[in-house]
Amino acid sequence: MLPTDLVMVAPPLFHDNTATRIGAGVAPAADRTEFEPQPTQQHAALESLLRTTIGTQSYQLWFRDRTELTIRNDELVVRVASPFLSTWLQRQFREPIGVVAASVLGPAARVCFEIDGELAIAATNGIALRRDATATVPLPTTSLTRTVAATPRESEPRTGGSTRSDAAPRPAASSSRRFAKLDDFVSGPCNQLAITAARQVCEAPGERLNPLYLFGGVGLGKTHLLEGVYCELRRRFPGWNILFLTSEQFANYFTQALRTQSLPSFRQRFRSVDVLLVDDVDFFDGKRVIQEEFLHTIKTLESLGKQLAVTADRHPRLLSQVSEELSTRFVSGLVCRMEVPDLDTRTQMIQHKLTQRKLELTPDAVALVAQWFRNNVRELEGALNCLEAHFSMNPQRMNGAVARQILADLQRDCVRIVRLADVERVICDLFRMIPDELRSSSRARNVVQPRMLAMFLARKLTQAAYSEIGAFFGGRNHSTVISAERQVREWLTDNTPFTIATREWSAGELLQTLEQQLLAS
Repeated sequence: MLPTDLVMVAPPLFHDNTATRIGAGVAPAADRTEFEPQPTQQHAALESLLRTTIGTQSYQLWFRDRTELTIRNDELVVRVASPFLSTWLQRQFREPIGVVAASVLGPAARVCFEIDGELAIAATNGIALRRDATATVPLPTTSLTRTVAATPRESEPRTGGSTRSDAAPRPAASSSRRFAKLDDFVSGPCNQLAITAARQVCEAPGERLNPLYLFGGVGLGKTHLLEGVYCELRRRFPGWNILFLTSEQFANYFTQALRTQSLPSFRQRFRSVDVLLVDDVDFFDGKRVIQEEFLHTIKTLESLGKQLAVTADRHPRLLSQVSEELSTRFVSGLVCRMEVPDLDTRTQMIQHKLTQRKLELTPDAVALVAQWFRNNVRELEGALNCLEAHFSMNPQRMNGAVARQILADLQRDCVRIVRLADVERVICDLFRMIPDELRSSSRARNVVQPRMLAMFLARKLTQAAYSEIGAFFGGRNHSTVISAERQVREWLTDNTPFTIATREWSAGELLQTLEQQLLAS
C-alpha cells in the first residue's frame, strides 16, 4: 500500500509555462508565441477531465464535496479530510488522476495527497468546501524537482490536542532543484570552447551549433553548463517550451509509455518542445530500443529547427554500443571537449567559490588547494568544505601551513592508484579489443600499437617495473617494454596520427584521453 500522504505518478522533469496546455487545445509546436492558459483554465480542465475519466457518479461521490484540488507548479495537490479517505482515493483512483494530471500539466506532472484539517472541520460542521478555481501555490524559482516523501506526521496539520513548546520548528524541505547559472561558470583554456558554444546557443537556439555535444570526465562542469543554458534560455525566451532532463528520466518515461501503451502521448510531449537538454546521454549505451526512440526524437526536432544539447563522458565515437546513425547525429553539430582545469583556472575557481562562502584563505592557502586537488572541480569543493568546517570552529584567516595540516589526509585519499589491469581495460575499450588479443603474440599493426600504448601508460602511471609490465602483457621481457616506451615518445614528438573508428587522433590527444579516463575512473 502506498503512503497516505504522497503518490508520485511520474518523476518530475521540468516546469515550463508553455507546458501547461489543456487536452486537445495544444497550439502547434512551431508557434513560439502561443497563448498560455491561466490557472483558472487549468483547474477547470482538471475537474472536467477527471469527471469524464472516472464518471460523473464517482466524481460526485468521492471528489465533489470531499476533496479540494489545487495546482502547485507541475504538481496536482489533492487535499482530503482524513488519512482513511486519502488511502481509499489512492487505492481506487491513483492511475486515472495521474493520467489527468499529465494530460493537463504536462509530462512532469505528479500527484500529491495531503491531509487538510480545515476540510475535516468543515465536514464535521456540515460546511460546503470553498472551491476557488484560481487557488495556486507560488511557483518555485527552478524547474527540476525532487520527490520529497514527507511522513504523515510532517504533512498532517494538528487539529487539536497539546503541542510541545520546546520542539524546534522543522525547516521547510525544498522540493526544487537549484540550477547553476552561466555567470557562475569559471572559464579557462580547458573549457573556453564549451562556454563560448553554450552562450551562442543561448543567443540563437536552433539556428547554429545544433546539436551541441559537451563531453569530458566527471566533475568538469558539463552539467553546470547545461543547467546554465537552461536558465539563460528560460530568461531570454519565457514563452518557449524548454525541457531539461537526464537520459535516465527519458528512459523511464519511455518505459512507462510502453507499459501503459501511451507512446503517442509520450512522443507528442517530447517532440513538441522548442529546446531539449539531456544530461548524460552515455546512459543510452547498449539500450537499443531507447536509442531508436531518442534518434527519432532528434530527427523530429531537427526538422522543426529546434535546439538540442546533450552531455556525456565520452566522445560520440567512443560510445561503443550506440548506433552509427545516432553517433553521427551527435557529431553533425559541435562536439566540445571539457578538460581538466589547469592551475590558473583552478585558482580562479577557488577564488570565485570563496566569494560564496564564509571562509577566509591567504593566497598561499589558495595556491596549496589549487596544486593539491587537480582532477576535477568536485575535489576542490570537497577541500573547501573541509576548510570551512574547521573555519567555523576557529574563525580566523587560514594560511598555507594551517591548510596543509587540515588537508593532508584528504589530499592523500584523493590520490588515484592505477593498476596494470586498469590500463589494459582502458586500452581494450578504446580499440575494441579483448585482453587475450592484447597479450597475444600477434605482430599485426592494430594489435602492436595498442600494446605499445598500454606499456607506455603502465610505465608512466603505475609503480610497476619494466619486467613486471612485460610479464603482464604476454610474458615479454623488459627490453620489449623499453622499446615500446621509446617508440611512443617518438609518436608524441612527431604527433603521429591514429585512426580509430573512422576518426583521426593525434598521438598527444589520444594519450591525454586515455590518461584522463584512467585517473577519473
